[in-house]
Amino acid sequence: MERPELPLPQLHAFVVLAEELHFGHAAARLGIAQPPLSQQIRRLEEKVGHALFTRAPGRVTITAAGSELLPAARRALTDLADGLAAARAVGSGSAGRLRIGFAASLALTILPGLMRTFRHQFPGVHLDIHEMTTAPQIAALHDRTIDVGLLREPPTDETELSFRTVVSEPFVAVLPSTHPLATQRTVKLAQLADSPFVLLPRTVGPSLHDQIIGLCSAAGFTPYVVQHAVEWQTVCALVETGLGVSLAPASIRRIRLKGVAFRRIEPGIACTRVAIAWREDDRNPLVARLLATISPLPPSGTPDRSSG
Repeated sequence: MERPELPLPQLHAFVVLAEELHFGHAAARLGIAQPPLSQQIRRLEEKVGHALFTRAPGRVTITAAGSELLPAARRALTDLADGLAAARAVGSGSAGRLRIGFAASLALTILPGLMRTFRHQFPGVHLDIHEMTTAPQIAALHDRTIDVGLLREPPTDETELSFRTVVSEPFVAVLPSTHPLATQRTVKLAQLADSPFVLLPRTVGPSLHDQIIGLCSAAGFTPYVVQHAVEWQTVCALVETGLGVSLAPASIRRIRLKGVAFRRIEPGIACTRVAIAWREDDRNPLVARLLATISPLPPSGTPDRSSG
């Protein structure tokens, strides 16, 4: 059997009258005259098929049918109020869910501060964080499985996504602490020509990979890559074993390994950039909120001489 629809204005009138048990008081509380209130109650009773109130001179009482309906009517009105409040919060960008992809190395640098700032400003927003390298982030943005990406070296041929540089940082040489060059304050790239390399595979970050290969080529050699690793932490761990050397963004020196030395490279003009990425057509107000939170940071400093 088809269930009758119960208009919310009629439910509101019913609940107020059930609480007041007086047509005059209920009408005043609703801000309407008594005849329209009586009409609302009568229409609701017609939909229910039973009287909800008994009327007597100077007295109104709720019937058994009315008592049964009252809790459900209150829940419906409360759910509507809650839903409207939630919709307004999401629409204004003060609540909702924001899915963020991030490069693992950024957990050592900008990610914690950014998340703290955003959560402080918008505590009602649920942040859904996904660790992934650059290429998977680009794919996830296209597939709409994340809303924003924090990545290194965004592709230059991307037309459907927008990018904003967050920070630029120089490259450093990542050396085993036993490497002869680890005793130097700076390292010329050409000095690494005879060393085996540990690098990220091109598939996870094509632009960054090509930039590193290009730096080596400009220094007169093609790096001999003996091992690939998907994350910078793994690259550094493999360097510590003596497997090879690497070139990495300067912030990677925050990975403290006793057997690894980070050294400034010459020439030191090449920088890699961290960017925030989002879809051009995204209308999620939370994306705009996050973009407004992020200000470009000053270039990352040069590494110290410590081995850790």
